[in-house]
Amino acid sequence: MESKGEQLHIFFFPLMAPGHMIPIVDAAKMFAARGVRASIITTAANAPAVESSICRSAKSGANVGTLLIEWPFSAAGQPENFSWIASPDMRLDFLVGTPALRPSFERLVKNHRPSAIVTDMFYPWTVEVAEEVGIPRLVFHATSFFSLCLEDILVPSTASQENHADSDDRFVIPGIPHRIDFSQSQVFDPKKMRPDFADLLMKMKVTQGRNYGAMVNSFYELEPDYVEHYRQVIGRKAWHIGPVSLCNKDPADSAIRGGKTTVDQARCLMWLDSKEEKSVLYVCFGSLYQFTKTQLREIAGALESTGYPFIWVTQGGGEDNPSGQWLPEGFEERVVESGGGMIIRGWAPQVLILNHVAVGGFMTHCGWNSSLESIAAGLPVLTWPLEADQFYNERLLVDVLKIGAGMGVKVWSIRKEHRSAVKAEEIVAAVGRLMGASPDAEEMRGRARELKAAARRAMEEGGSSHADVGRLIQELSDKQAVGSRV
Repeated sequence: MESKGEQLHIFFFPLMAPGHMIPIVDAAKMFAARGVRASIITTAANAPAVESSICRSAKSGANVGTLLIEWPFSAAGQPENFSWIASPDMRLDFLVGTPALRPSFERLVKNHRPSAIVTDMFYPWTVEVAEEVGIPRLVFHATSFFSLCLEDILVPSTASQENHADSDDRFVIPGIPHRIDFSQSQVFDPKKMRPDFADLLMKMKVTQGRNYGAMVNSFYELEPDYVEHYRQVIGRKAWHIGPVSLCNKDPADSAIRGGKTTVDQARCLMWLDSKEEKSVLYVCFGSLYQFTKTQLREIAGALESTGYPFIWVTQGGGEDNPSGQWLPEGFEERVVESGGGMIIRGWAPQVLILNHVAVGGFMTHCGWNSSLESIAAGLPVLTWPLEADQFYNERLLVDVLKIGAGMGVKVWSIRKEHRSAVKAEEIVAAVGRLMGASPDAEEMRGRARELKAAARRAMEEGGSSHADVGRLIQELSDKQAVGSRV
């Protein structure tokens, strides 16, 4: 244990969505490995995926397990996971409806009396639960410090953009360490969202000052200017604890993150083993996002034309484009027969794929988990942001870290039909810039290798993230000891 005395017991409560569950479950495993009792709060339908991710840690002696919370929407037929919902409006219903979890969560807190709670940023109401029982609430951010700094400026209002009526006009973000600019259409505008969702975002903002602090899945060496800006200029307590994916030392642990994959891993790895080093392009836009049939066909045509072998993980086109019907005629048969491509529908063992020596680049939606997993694997990226914090992450990858090339996407939207269309010839050209032998591509690869080494050092004993986790555990232990004497 990090400190003597009564064992710390921390509740980890993720939003039921893959991009939020996976990193917070990894964080729980990390804390359990350091002597903390870690309880992951989830629903019955989500428990199997969580338990498969923690089973090896639990068997090795780490005190990590699950506690079930009641799902209040079963009678209404609402799915228990964000990724099981196709409609953008129903996904917003899911997010704004989370306060209905409060009674069940309160009962768990009062029955088990944890030392602290670590809850998703979309659960701002949990700070009130923590205050009622007198324990710290830490917010878990599955995003970068860079994005948090930009959100602090942009989310409260769109004042920075109001003088830019033309959506192609660019504006500079004020008061941050680098010169970062966006077009108006690339930045989330709360005024254009449903009022109840805008209210949720404001609650997330105003409760920041009541939190004990924040856990951030990042590491100091990746974005030191923005760690310091968040702590010193914005004035928030925060601990960098990542990349949390690196807590999975065994490939078997990496393979089961997030649940069972939809592809035979042995077949996938055998296919990769047959390819030359750094020759394969990995293409994945996350577990939630779909494209129009037209855009999917452009991507397919481009991948077949580049000449680079590829793995394409796709969610297809949704209910209006069932599996396979959106592909160009004969596409899948041709690429499979030639050995030039592999298509995975659904969930892939992403960390295993990214760390294979045959993979040389990653076409990504710039979700933070994918971005950080790519950094930890030492890969340059081709950026294709869609929504959420992804346009912010693109700027970090391309402009600050200089390990990415942008696809030129101009429109932030939760609706696939409103997103920027990218033509096949544009995709082919961008892939060539990423995977080719130009000086710019070599420089990106070199910087990506340096960040990979830094990420691993951060998670080793004495590294920046390892040390920050230790400091947080000690601080919470000291706080618990003081409380027990009162």
